[in-house]
Amino acid sequence: MEREGTVTKIISSQYTVQTPDGPVTAVPAGKLRRDRKPVVGDHVTVSRIQDSWRIEKIHPRQNELLRPRVANVDQALVVTSCKDPDFSQRLLDRLLFLTELSNIRPVILLTKTDLVDPGELEQIRGLLDLYAACGYTVLESCPESGDEQLAALLKGRISVLCGQSGAGKSSLLNRLDPSFHLRTQEISKALGRGKHTTRHCELHEVAKGLVADTPGFSSLDFSRMDLSGLDRKLTAFSPWTGQCRFADCRHINEPDCAIKQAVDAGRIPQGLYDDYKFLRQEEHNRR
Repeated sequence: MEREGTVTKIISSQYTVQTPDGPVTAVPAGKLRRDRKPVVGDHVTVSRIQDSWRIEKIHPRQNELLRPRVANVDQALVVTSCKDPDFSQRLLDRLLFLTELSNIRPVILLTKTDLVDPGELEQIRGLLDLYAACGYTVLESCPESGDEQLAALLKGRISVLCGQSGAGKSSLLNRLDPSFHLRTQEISKALGRGKHTTRHCELHEVAKGLVADTPGFSSLDFSRMDLSGLDRKLTAFSPWTGQCRFADCRHINEPDCAIKQAVDAGRIPQGLYDDYKFLRQEEHNRR
């Protein structure tokens, strides 16, 4: 008897696989233990042998993240808060770069809109309107919001949440699904960041989709990543890709650069371009 399913949790050598008939606990076949082990998010074939299940095959992955280790991600919810921790465009940009370098579609999710005054919220919204105009999906969430748009986005997809500790990732999941109970803690006022409580990578059923909560972080290391194709993967750059004078344009100092022209015209956020340029120059200095 064979079934196809998705790995949703791994504890030691025990793999939980969600199949059309419900979850089963399986172990990888010997050839998989010796070669490429399954990770959370893998689409697999399992077979029943007497009273136990065994993972026989891992289907090809469309993508894979290393932190957390999860495969076949449809979208990344880039959670950025207005307050506690304060809104950071630089961190937002770096999370966008990371997800798009991994061939994962980002969705910008602004949280804690109820904790800032109207003037500050208007400034943040004005900036994110530029991201939306570039093609990014931008949503807002706070305790009073219904989150219907977000629930619709999650349905039938594998999603990861990423962002700083304390940005409201776990609280958001609890609101979307009252039966979902990731432990949350209050912001540490002394440290200015959340006390992270997620212990392992697991796909949770939320809003008829599968969601992985990620470890919180405040900085990202791109030193081991190949950034040469970043410009071709960025949603913000895509309308102008291929329109520069030079085919190998890096969009730094080259003349007649369509990307720089779009920045000057206000079509691409200046801060996002500055963060892109900083990463490319940082990469160049390492060589």
